[in-house]
Formats: sequence, C-alpha cells, structure tokens
Amino acid sequence: MVAGADLIHQNIPFLDVQYLCISKSMDEIGDLSATTVVMPPVSSAGAASELDLITLDAAPDFSEESAPIQFIPSIRSGSFADIGPRRYMEDEHIRIDDLSGYLGSLLSCPAPSAFYGVFDGHGGPDAAAYMKRHAIRFFFEDAEFPRASKADSIFLESVENSVRKAFLQADLALADDCTVSTSSGTTALTALVFGSILLVANAGDCRAVLCRKGEALEMSQDHRPIYAVECRRVEEAGGYIDDGYLNGVLSLSRALGDWDMKLPRGSPSPLIAEPEFRQVVLTQDDEFLIIGCDGIWDVMSSQHAVSVVRRGLRRHDDPERCARELVMEALRLNTFDNLTVIVVCFTYEHRDSSSLPEQLRSHQLPPPRLRYCSLSTEALCNLRSWLDKNDDRR
Repeated sequence: MVAGADLIHQNIPFLDVQYLCISKSMDEIGDLSATTVVMPPVSSAGAASELDLITLDAAPDFSEESAPIQFIPSIRSGSFADIGPRRYMEDEHIRIDDLSGYLGSLLSCPAPSAFYGVFDGHGGPDAAAYMKRHAIRFFFEDAEFPRASKADSIFLESVENSVRKAFLQADLALADDCTVSTSSGTTALTALVFGSILLVANAGDCRAVLCRKGEALEMSQDHRPIYAVECRRVEEAGGYIDDGYLNGVLSLSRALGDWDMKLPRGSPSPLIAEPEFRQVVLTQDDEFLIIGCDGIWDVMSSQHAVSVVRRGLRRHDDPERCARELVMEALRLNTFDNLTVIVVCFTYEHRDSSSLPEQLRSHQLPPPRLRYCSLSTEALCNLRSWLDKNDDRR
C-alpha cells in the first residue's frame, strides 16, 4: 500500500457511482462520484493506456492483512395469523428482533441476535399456548444457554445442544402440566440469528424457507410419516402408518405433547420431540426468511411463497404486509387450516429504485460499492489539473 496518501474529494454532478483511484507511483488517492470518468486529452498516449479499471470482487488487497468482510444482517420482521376455515385457532408464534435487548443480562451473545418460533397446535390449543407462554424459560433460562462474544464452532455446538434440550424439556413439561390435555400437541419450529449465523430447529411440519437471490432454500424438513426417512424411523420404533397417519391417528411423525400417544413415560415411541437442525452463514445474497405453519405449505410451494414475499417487499418494503399477503394467498388457494407466517428481513435493499434516493438520505441503505482504478503519475496529474480548472469555473 502506498504510504502517506492524501485524500482528495471532488463531486461531478453527472456521474453517480463511486470510484477509488490509486496512483501507481504517487502518494495520492482520489474519491470520485462517477459512473465513468471523462478525461480531457492528455499529452502522452501512454498515460491514458495505463488507466486500469477493475471491479471490487477482483480488486487487489491493499491492506497489510487480507480478511473477508463479514455480512452483518439488518434484522426486521413482521407476522400475521388467521384462523382460516377452522372453527378454532390453534397456532401461536413468538417474534423477537433484538434478543439481547429483550433478555438483558440473561444473554451474552454475538450481535445482532434474534429469536422466532411458530407452534402449530392440534388436539386443542393447550400445547401451543403453553409453548408460547414458556418459550423464554425453556430456551434461555432452564436450558443453560451458552454465553459468548463471537459465533465460533464451540458456541454454535453449545447453542444446538441447548435448543435440543429445550425441545425435550418442553415435551416433558407438557406431560406434567395438568392444565394441558394429554391429547393436545404442537409442532415447534424455532429460528435463531447470531451475527451472520442462522440456526433453525424443527420438530413437525412447519417450515422455514430462506430467500437467496430470489431462490427458495428450505431450512427445515417436514416431519410427516409418509416421507421415507420418517417412515423408516417410525417402523423401527414399533409404530405403523395407516393412510399417511402415524398409528392411524396423527399426520405428524414429530411433535411436542400428544402424551396419549407417548405413554407410558420413558418407553420408546414412534412420535418424538427430537428436533432436526439446519444452519447457514448469511451473506448479502440472503434477503429474507419465511417461517410458516403447514396451512401455508399445504397449498403452495416454497418458491411460490418466496416469490409472493419478494414481490411485496419490492413494492412496499413492509414484512408485516408481506406476511399478511402470504396468508391471503393461501386462503385464495383454499387452504383448510389455521395460518401463521413470520417474515424476517436481513437487509433494507428491497424497494424499487424509485425509492432509493430517499432511503440513502435516511442512511437505510449501504453506500454504492466501490470500484478501483489505478492511474499513472502523469494521468493523475492531468486529472488533478482538470479538477482544479473545474473548481475555478465554479
């Protein structure tokens, strides 16, 4: 890197993308707002030929230590729930965009941090309502949630163990609580964000779908007896599947509660509360996460849901409205279940370009990406001379 560089900043009104100009042999750097640099004629043809434009991705590293820039999500979310065509509402959900702020000293973790959960009840609302009421205790108090300042492999392994413990403890607690019917159960899907890490845990048929550059990436596997892996596990545990139903009763192969199917306590059961985990490192390509109950996925694909939400964000940039629009789309497609959706955005870059200047003024969007150009000594002198003349005319 060239030592002792001076900073020169000039604005050229008709040019609108930033360039960083680095001299090959002079200790001078210019920061120009430009899409292209219009150069006046120079005395040497060789000077102009030394102008070399490269994109940020291919730019050389001028720092002493090369380190990739980690994507840090800007988290905001919205949710919507509807009873649908059912007589009773059995869904519950929880949405915390700032987990550290919510828990205070109880939690020490990488920032930003967030927690989301969807609980789709069956056999009455008892189990799902119980999970919502006690989620914080199960996941962050009783489960000995780990404390760390960065999301390294040790921390993430500890988080996974803690979440697994929370699922299993909650399942046992439902058996012990006399206010919860033994025929009541619930699915559970939780999503945790720590820094740039997204960790999803699932037991049941709720689903989490990540939008990556417009493509749907499923972050959970539906747990239904008809799927080969779950079917094999059920049969190995002594259960059977009748017309797609576990033991002829339940269309799920994993759930919390339902203790009339799990008793006697401690005996092996084909219906389990063990969650499955999926983890991803978020990048700037990851736009949002959809978490929804099966009432959504019964009538539309993951890609369809992503397209609905993405279209909404480009139009109005409101995750709450997007969640409602997704529920309305499921109703239009004649879903037969309760409906709950959470939309979690990881960036503020969703609106159409017509709203871009206002957002930039309010600092909601990052500045345009830099491009680099290297100039010879003579070319840089000519450029500076031209800029000085431009200042004199003003």
